[in-house]
Amino acid sequence: MKGPLFYSKILLFGEYGIIKDSKGLAIPYNFYNGALKTEDAETAEAKKSNENLARFATYLKDLDASLVTFDMDTLNADVAAGMHFDSSIPQGYGVGSSGALVAAIYDKYALDKITVLENLTREKLLRLKAIFGAMESFFHGKSSGLDPLNSYLSLPILINSQDNIEPAGIPSQKEGKGAVFLLDSGIVGETAPMVNIFMESMKQEGFRAMLKDQFVKHTDACVEDFLKGDVKSLFGNVKQLSKVVLNNFKPMIPAQFHKLWKQGIESNDYYLKLCGSGGGGYMLGFTEDIDKAQAALKDYKLEVVYNF
Repeated sequence: MKGPLFYSKILLFGEYGIIKDSKGLAIPYNFYNGALKTEDAETAEAKKSNENLARFATYLKDLDASLVTFDMDTLNADVAAGMHFDSSIPQGYGVGSSGALVAAIYDKYALDKITVLENLTREKLLRLKAIFGAMESFFHGKSSGLDPLNSYLSLPILINSQDNIEPAGIPSQKEGKGAVFLLDSGIVGETAPMVNIFMESMKQEGFRAMLKDQFVKHTDACVEDFLKGDVKSLFGNVKQLSKVVLNNFKPMIPAQFHKLWKQGIESNDYYLKLCGSGGGGYMLGFTEDIDKAQAALKDYKLEVVYNF
């Protein structure tokens, strides 16, 4: 048995801000994917994944039945037969490894599931997001449900606010020098501790004001510029966003990257931002000239995900 593939995702804009109703934009990233399978169940990785799935199945059994129910008999039998999630998606890298797993489990075992083929009204999208949020909370403590939603639909998703989401058409890629890229920090990030730091910071009035007046403002502008294809305005707003993050989200940026982050802002060769919760994993980079960015970041591994 090998199930359908579910892809990783990249939240281009909106990390942390979407908790406070900023706009957000998530896109599928097909470079990484995962699928449920029962063959090759003897490797150490497969065994670890299988044990994780057994715990996840126990958790799913107790979810609110008015929200979602599963064919638990089949799920438990498949787990007993060695089923695991065979995935190339790096864990702790901010590209949605648990999201793809949640999407795969929902797709295969949910009863009365909402399928990707039906007319996806806003109501259905919000219901899916609520289901996925409840499922993914097993991994993160608190989840918006966006990563699994993106993985399940394999469509770009525009978040207008927490209760207003829609599939988005993004401008098709061009063969220009401008690019969005992933920068590998070489460190695995843990989502829960980063979210806890953020929630603690939210208790301070100054931090809340900064989030609303600066972070959310620039994030919203970035989303609008990106969707309109206004590249010139986009880079101005991404630069401002990069500054705000460096000044206010230092704990989420691995210490050895503070200098690199600042260099990008000062040289205008590239601008860095968080990819997911930070603390490690990937960082997202935006550049108007990918050659310049690669020269400036020659000691690091870059993966281009979108061209302007």
